[in-house]
Amino acid sequence: MPSRSAERTGAAAWHAAAPEVELWSDYDPAVRELPGVALGRRTLPGTAEAEITELHRAGVRCLRLTEPVRLCADAPAASARALMLLREATGQGLAVLWQAVCTDGCAARRRFHHLYPPERLTGGPDGLAADWRATYYPSKCVFRRGPGFVEVRDRRFGTLELFTIDEPGHLAQLEALAEGVEAGLLPDAVRRDFTEAGLIAEQAGRAWFLPMRVRRWPFPSLTV
Repeated sequence: MPSRSAERTGAAAWHAAAPEVELWSDYDPAVRELPGVALGRRTLPGTAEAEITELHRAGVRCLRLTEPVRLCADAPAASARALMLLREATGQGLAVLWQAVCTDGCAARRRFHHLYPPERLTGGPDGLAADWRATYYPSKCVFRRGPGFVEVRDRRFGTLELFTIDEPGHLAQLEALAEGVEAGLLPDAVRRDFTEAGLIAEQAGRAWFLPMRVRRWPFPSLTV
């Protein structure tokens, strides 16, 4: 069992690994070259949801992750936090410029293919980045809350998979999983069930929830 000192060190490293982003107020690459459209660089130390919500309210419509993002299980905290930021930005409808890195073949499993596609994928199979871009559409893996349950609608792998989360122990962990919780603190049943369903990633000692919250339905909504 990790010592309290090790836990504090791990938590400090996680919180210190804040993503740095470059910001613009428009989606269009040509428009982003115009004066006044670039909004500079910023480090985002807060929670992914709060940071992206604030950026959107401030008029940001495109951001660039300044560092490559590793997709693999051994990804550092900086990459895990960048992926959670990417999840929230995708759900909010922002364009994201980023570069992905994969060295263990995980990218081919399409676990992250509901996220805004990368400009480049280093280390993945030939053509995978192009396929990611060609098959991407909004709300590919989302969740929404109902009274006493959460429904996940997942089309990352082609066909629609529906998951209804209604066990109290599982529901109780969702808020923490949204921003990453120490994987060893998850109840065994919760960790097993979410892992088997492909709904969580584990990186840098943390588990985090992959589906995006529904902010708006795309048209036509039946595609979700």
